Amino acid sequence: MNKLQREVFEEFEQYGQEQVFRFWSELNDDERLSLCRQARRIDIGRLTEIVHTLLKKEKNQEEIFYQGAPFAPADYISLPLDETSRCRWEDAYNLGEQILSEGRVAVFTAAGGQGTRLGFEGPKGTFAVTPVKGKSLFQLFAEKIRFAEKRYGNSIHWFIMTSDRNHNEIIEFFGKNGSFGLSNVHFIKQGSLAAVTVDGKIMLEDKWHIAMHPDGHGGAFRAFVASGANTMLEVQGVDVVSYFQVDNPLVPAIDPYFIGFHRKNRSQMSSRMILKNYPEEKVGVFCSAYGHSTVVEYSDLPIERAIKRNCGGTLCFKTGNAGIHLFERDFFSLMGTEKNEHQLPLHAAKKRIPTIDVNGNPVDPELPNGIKFETFIFDALEFAEYSIIVEGNRKEIFSPVKNSVGLDSPETCRQDQVRLFSKWLVAAGSDMPIDAKGLPPFNIEISPLFADNERDFLIKWNRLEKHPAISSGSYIE
Repeated sequence: MNKLQREVFEEFEQYGQEQVFRFWSELNDDERLSLCRQARRIDIGRLTEIVHTLLKKEKNQEEIFYQGAPFAPADYISLPLDETSRCRWEDAYNLGEQILSEGRVAVFTAAGGQGTRLGFEGPKGTFAVTPVKGKSLFQLFAEKIRFAEKRYGNSIHWFIMTSDRNHNEIIEFFGKNGSFGLSNVHFIKQGSLAAVTVDGKIMLEDKWHIAMHPDGHGGAFRAFVASGANTMLEVQGVDVVSYFQVDNPLVPAIDPYFIGFHRKNRSQMSSRMILKNYPEEKVGVFCSAYGHSTVVEYSDLPIERAIKRNCGGTLCFKTGNAGIHLFERDFFSLMGTEKNEHQLPLHAAKKRIPTIDVNGNPVDPELPNGIKFETFIFDALEFAEYSIIVEGNRKEIFSPVKNSVGLDSPETCRQDQVRLFSKWLVAAGSDMPIDAKGLPPFNIEISPLFADNERDFLIKWNRLEKHPAISSGSYIE
């Protein structure tokens, strides 16, 4: 063991984490080097503090806050319901179009996850999701960006946040597909955190590999700054970042309405919300507490608040987090600065973590056996001086693919896409058959290269000299 290795070993031993080097004598030189490099990337002092704060206390501070906070339903800008609100939305749209035409918007996609829950081996962004062509999520988003580039006459920077587990695969996927016709795609890797046992001991994935995991979508801030993306955008005059997560094919990646409201209200961080389908739905909820907006995860919202209804029968806490945000570039950068006084809180979650036993044998647990720590991007709301929440039509902007079957599955997502395309066609005058659920008896698909929203679809459709017949497998591009 050389001097550097000895220093790392002694530091871990000082903090009671010497088990990380339990199999040192069995490792070859390359394996020892790999293990030491991983260990050096861990801030062992900070990890110890995290363990003490989140695991060792009888009840963590986060839970106490959530149980006792004076929550109120969050205020939001609702969808247009009358002439006054329609004018307000139209004004926002025009302002958003102006900002886009000036080339002041970039796109950021959090894509560090795998498709494990989908039963898919590979980065989730490479999962085939569209109903006719089977396009991947990445291709779908790329086509939305290409549509905006053509419409607004400028190139748009797209930042894709990867993780250690999928970085190389994603780069290879884009390389094989020519970046789907885009010229400004950037890959930035999020940070990693060590997984620990319920007793706070760092876990090993194998004898020379620490069980590491991505640091959550809140890691977007630090990855953005560490990659130099903030400096590049500042030089190019880009001051708005459109953020979304990779699992939602309906996401309006570049939305002039949302951008207009964001800028008109001088917001540093803006969020899209969708109405919850039912009280216990597994989405975070926008609330107001202690003078600012916040998101409370579904698992932390007391059941009595989750089911509470007003006198009209609607849910009081109905504003679900769609995982779609806009940021001012300066605020995004500030949150990613190491010495920034505004640090995102860490959240602990019990998970099934592949590991090894004391003899070095692989263990694939059936039940949660460890703790993962992560940060959430929506926690930045607490630090925004100005923020707004804007309602979105759930059927138009939100249908994530999370589970292999049931709710939020590939099947429900494909149905939601077909339902939305059918709505556009019916609005354009098509006599295609639609059932009570808004679905035709066959699959159809409209490419974002033709239009990625009903407004633009109707404009382009009405300009066609001849409308194509709509039948099973119809694809419009």
